[in-house]
Amino acid sequence: MGVEIRGGSNHESAPVVLGLQPFALVDHIAKVDWSLLSHIRGERGGSFPVAVGELKHILDELNAHSLPSTDNESLLKTIAGGSVANTIRGLAAGFGISCGIIGACGNDEEGELFMSNMGFYKVDISRLRLKNGTTAQCVCLVDEDGNRTMRPCLSGSVKVQADELKREDFKGSKWLVLRYAILNVEVIKAAIKIAKEEGLFVSLDLASFEMVRKFKSPLIELLESGNIDLCFANEDEATELLSGEDNANPEAALEFLAKHCKWAVVTLAQKGCIAKHEKEFVRVPAIGEAKVTDATGAGDLFACGFLYGLVKGLSLEECCLVGSCSGGSVIRSLGGEVTPENWLWMYKQMQTNGLSIPEPSKSSVVSLVT
Repeated sequence: MGVEIRGGSNHESAPVVLGLQPFALVDHIAKVDWSLLSHIRGERGGSFPVAVGELKHILDELNAHSLPSTDNESLLKTIAGGSVANTIRGLAAGFGISCGIIGACGNDEEGELFMSNMGFYKVDISRLRLKNGTTAQCVCLVDEDGNRTMRPCLSGSVKVQADELKREDFKGSKWLVLRYAILNVEVIKAAIKIAKEEGLFVSLDLASFEMVRKFKSPLIELLESGNIDLCFANEDEATELLSGEDNANPEAALEFLAKHCKWAVVTLAQKGCIAKHEKEFVRVPAIGEAKVTDATGAGDLFACGFLYGLVKGLSLEECCLVGSCSGGSVIRSLGGEVTPENWLWMYKQMQTNGLSIPEPSKSSVVSLVT
């Protein structure tokens, strides 16, 4: 398989935050009714991998089952996706933080879309490997309550391998953002090793309750290594992490994560979040109205705001507040890409809560604030 390294990196211009997403991914997001979800394998609300044939079948069915959007969006929205890409794109677009992404994409239409979308928001794509082959895709099915069910198709798609990672990919950066996935464990371990040798902080998202349930042992091994500086989990993932124990609840999971990570965060949807750093514990409520159009990317954008706070040296509570504002911004429309109008909503929420918004010169959309 041919490999092209797109550009290079140098120490002086290294992105502050790097995201590792071994598979570049294109999301197909649509609002659907329960009748379609009932015919799809796996639990509702989770993320269950599917083969190419099933992906095509789901896409073919969407026209018959999609629900009209309330804000005149198209029934099927296709954008660059993936948890890490959502976080990195948000940091660059909404907060003006220099970001880059490490991964691989195919030389197909989806690969071009991924690179174009990330590049548009000034994400450094020089660490993306362009390979002969297909780019991964994922169908995100959103029900009438805004809950999303994800069906990724990675089989046969190109990805970056552990032995393709170079020290130059990481040199000069401050943070590495990861998402747990059993298919990527080896490349994740390789990336963490180089990142720690280069002095980067490492952030890990627990991905999904299904991933935690099925592959808990290697996850615990990662956490107990002491190399994860920041860990994010939602309520379901946190509870699953301690399943089988008497204290399987978000608070106990937070304590477990905090034993191994400098910062630990558990998001609680409409109830806000809890977080711990050393001996400090905070509980922060959700910000803004509870109406949810699509929960896709909510955790990714929460992580985006929290990381912005850490980069800027904010307090633990302020990091959570910014995370709550940014997480609330993405649920107001379909997909994990925040619209300019919803960034504007976020900045106003930040101002209302006494938080400084990003400098206009650094953010592509902050100048919308009035």
